[in-house]
Amino acid sequence: MPVSQWASPETKSRFWATYMHEAAEHDGQILDKYKSDMDIVLIFAGLFSAVTTSFIVNMQQNLAPDPTTETNMLLKKLTHTVDNSTFPGDDFDTPPWTGPSSTEIWVQSLIYASLSASLLAALGAMLGKQWLSHFQQFGHGTVDGRGRQRQ
Repeated sequence: MPVSQWASPETKSRFWATYMHEAAEHDGQILDKYKSDMDIVLIFAGLFSAVTTSFIVNMQQNLAPDPTTETNMLLKKLTHTVDNSTFPGDDFDTPPWTGPSSTEIWVQSLIYASLSASLLAALGAMLGKQWLSHFQQFGHGTVDGRGRQRQ
């Protein structure tokens, strides 16, 4: 015969009340720990994303030709068109732009990859915090089912 058939309803009731108290305390400690861990991840991801973005903004100008050089060349050409004696013997072709170096492309790619990973970590932390909030609010099953899972 199983033990549960020998126990009185009062004994079962006390057991489940004690279990609920202990389980709520244990769940509260775990939830607080995970929430604080996810807060740390969110703070780090935010700071890392800000720093990475500042590097991206600073390096973005290296991916296109210098507009100042092209503007100066066009102004010289315009001035020469108005007065042929200005800038004698100068070549008015825009200087060729060969594009960014392969090193710059690799560095930019790594920076974008690290920014993406940081934002993905922040997304995971936010989803985790939402799940923990839902878990705390609604629980996860019956008292009997949770007791069996903890064994």
